[in-house]
Amino acid sequence: MTVDQSTFGGQEVPHDLVELGHVMSAFGVRGWIKIRPYTDGFDTLVQAKQWWLKAPESVLAQGAAPFVPLPIAQARPHSNTVIALPEGYHDRDQAESLRGHTVWVPRAQFDSLSDDEYYWVDLLGCQVYGIQADDADMSPILLGQVSHVFDNGAHAVLVVDRGTFAADGQFMPTRDKKNRIQQSLVPFVAAHVQRVDLDAQSIFTDWPAEF
Repeated sequence: MTVDQSTFGGQEVPHDLVELGHVMSAFGVRGWIKIRPYTDGFDTLVQAKQWWLKAPESVLAQGAAPFVPLPIAQARPHSNTVIALPEGYHDRDQAESLRGHTVWVPRAQFDSLSDDEYYWVDLLGCQVYGIQADDADMSPILLGQVSHVFDNGAHAVLVVDRGTFAADGQFMPTRDKKNRIQQSLVPFVAAHVQRVDLDAQSIFTDWPAEF
C-alpha cells in the first residue's frame, strides 16, 4: 500500500508508507503507548526512529492531516505488542490522544531478508499459480491474485482472489451468484510454494486449482 506524497511541517510524506499496526492505548503513566502489530515481525517498528501516524476516520473527518510524523525515543517488544515512548511525551493523557491511530513506516526502512523470507506487504497483488489435480505435467495454472495475508498460528496463509487478467492487465475477479469474490486460501509454506518471483509479481505453488 502506498500513499500520495505531500508535506507535513516541512517533511515530505514518504510515498512508500506501509501500515504495520495501530495504537491500542496508553501504557503506564509516563507517555508510553501500546501498539498492536499486524504481523509477528516487530523489528521494523522497534528500530524505526520515526513513525507516521494516521488518525481514525472520525478524526480525519474533522480536517486533521492524513499523516503526521511521530519521532520515537524508545520502543521495544512487550509480549505480542510493541510499547513505545514518543519524543516529548510525558504523561498518560498525551499517550491516550493517539489511541486508534494507525502506525506506518516507509518500506525503504525495512531490513533486508534472506532469500527465502518475504515481507507480507511485498506479496500483495502477486499472481498465484497452482496446478490441475489431474495434470501429470503439473503445468502452472493461474488461480488469481493475493488480496491479503494472515497468520493462522502455525504459518502464513495467502488469501487469493480467484480470477483472470484482461488484455490490458486489469484483474477481473470471479464472483458467485451473490456477487462475492471467490477466494482460495493457500498455505505459504515450503511444502506448497515452489517459487516466488517478486520482480514478476508471481508465486508458483502446487496448490490444486479446484480448492
